[in-house]
Amino acid sequence: MTCNELGGACETTFSANTFEEIQEQSKQHGMAMFQKQDQPHIDAMHKIRELMKTSDSAAMQKWMEEKRAAFDARPNT
Repeated sequence: MTCNELGGACETTFSANTFEEIQEQSKQHGMAMFQKQDQPHIDAMHKIRELMKTSDSAAMQKWMEEKRAAFDARPNT
C-alpha cells in the first residue's frame, strides 16, 4: 500500500504481512515527514487527527475498516 492509499501525501510504498505492520510503517514514515516539516504530509496528518477528534467515533472506525479492507484486498506479493 502507498502512503496516499493510507490517507497520506505521497506514493511511498509500504509492504507487510499484516495491517498492523502497515500501520506502524505508515506511522514511522509520518513521523519522519513531520520532522522534515513536509507540508503535504502535515496537512494529511491534520485531516486524520480531525477525524480522530470527531464526536462521531463511527466515522473513524469506518475509515479504519476501509483501510483494512483495502489492505486485505491486495494480492499477496
